[in-house]
Amino acid sequence: MKALDLDINKRYTYADYLNWMDEKRRELINGFIKLMTPSPSRKHQEISFHLSGILRSYLVQKNCKGFTAPSDVRLPEGNKSHYNKDIYTVVQPDIYVVCDLSKLDDKGCLGAPDFIIEIVSPDQVQRDVKEKFELYERHGVKEYWIVNPNDENVNVFVLDNKGKYQFQGIFAGDDKIPVHIFDGDMAVDLTEVFIEQKKE
Repeated sequence: MKALDLDINKRYTYADYLNWMDEKRRELINGFIKLMTPSPSRKHQEISFHLSGILRSYLVQKNCKGFTAPSDVRLPEGNKSHYNKDIYTVVQPDIYVVCDLSKLDDKGCLGAPDFIIEIVSPDQVQRDVKEKFELYERHGVKEYWIVNPNDENVNVFVLDNKGKYQFQGIFAGDDKIPVHIFDGDMAVDLTEVFIEQKKE
């Protein structure tokens, strides 16, 4: 399929995004194109698989739903219209959980999920640590985890009542991380996330 000739300096909307019928993965942040890693590393995918499985088992008991990339999360600004032509930010978190099911439709999620996990890729560290951190904080994502595959650790941030992320710590080794949106009713055991592969 022929690659699209898109101007990375131009501001686009979600309506434009829906017309890009090629194989490249992109996000829009404030209307500007951000290319994504076409195929994450094997370790990245294994971590995503393990985390998704842990969350899925727990969510069976809850009125919440979990999703993995690629799945679009549209983040309208303020009280602006939710029409596609008025949305300038659409992201594809590695994993997200939504407990307000009215935000879900056939296109994905419209509005902030309750919980987002991003697994850092080497070429997108700044985006996950800075751009998306600020974006998710501004839109009211209640809990944000940044997973570092190479260092095998997780940075955890929880939104306070002033709408600012509070750093909960760096978790590694055999730590168990409480999921704050579930009031500590669930904890993720990192020994089930960073699982060493058996050597042939």
